[in-house]
Amino acid sequence: MTSSEMLPAVVALCRQAGAAILTIYHSGDLGVSRKQDESPLTAADMAAHQVLVSGLQALTPDVPVLSEESAAVPWSERQRWSRYWLVDPLDGTKEFIKRNGEFTVNVALIEAGVPVLGVVYVPVLDWCYAGVQGAGAHVEKAGLTASIHVAPLPVHQPRLRVVASRSHGGEQLEAWLARVERDYPQLELLSIGSSLKICLVAEGKADIYPRLAPTCEWDTAAAQAVLEAAGGLLVDPNGKPYRYNCKQELLNPHFFAVGDQDTALALVFA
Repeated sequence: MTSSEMLPAVVALCRQAGAAILTIYHSGDLGVSRKQDESPLTAADMAAHQVLVSGLQALTPDVPVLSEESAAVPWSERQRWSRYWLVDPLDGTKEFIKRNGEFTVNVALIEAGVPVLGVVYVPVLDWCYAGVQGAGAHVEKAGLTASIHVAPLPVHQPRLRVVASRSHGGEQLEAWLARVERDYPQLELLSIGSSLKICLVAEGKADIYPRLAPTCEWDTAAAQAVLEAAGGLLVDPNGKPYRYNCKQELLNPHFFAVGDQDTALALVFA
């Protein structure tokens, strides 16, 4: 199957995972525990993980699945993968625990390091973003599906819409914002959780998302596929498109999700 042919099945799996999450979200016990790195883990993370991994294995038995909740795959094995699924069953666990609704289900198909298919589902809002390389991106809200595309950013306009992390700010972000504000005095800052930030850029509702704090590969792959299908870019601090499964560690470098490609590098190197 091509990526476009697989997309409806992946969307259905993400919705199933979202339903499993909401069952726990609306219960009295979120089942919160701690991983070795002290990051939170909930019963919803594991429930969504089981739905997605079993479903993807049934859909494509020969394609391996790497999920945040089963990430201990040796590099000696993983480096041989040319095609695999990269999954974050519940992106924004801290937002889930806060019960603010800003969490997502993320599934990406990676081919030769490139996210060629991505689905980002927002269970509480019932929004579903999807994109396939070369086939465009769309979002479904309230049963209505619409194509999405990044917004242009004309030269010399004073307005810049920046989306940032609700849980991870920091001095580097503040310094970058101060530099950029010299060229864009009407800078608007929206703070929101999870991979929704990248999707807002893909949808044309934000111009850039600077991420100057740690993330992992499963945090970004699905939304990057949506963003790039919508005409944007996700680049590293050197301005190069970010690629996956190229190194032993699964930590991302700092990155920028940008809409208008013509002004991308100027913003990255501000």
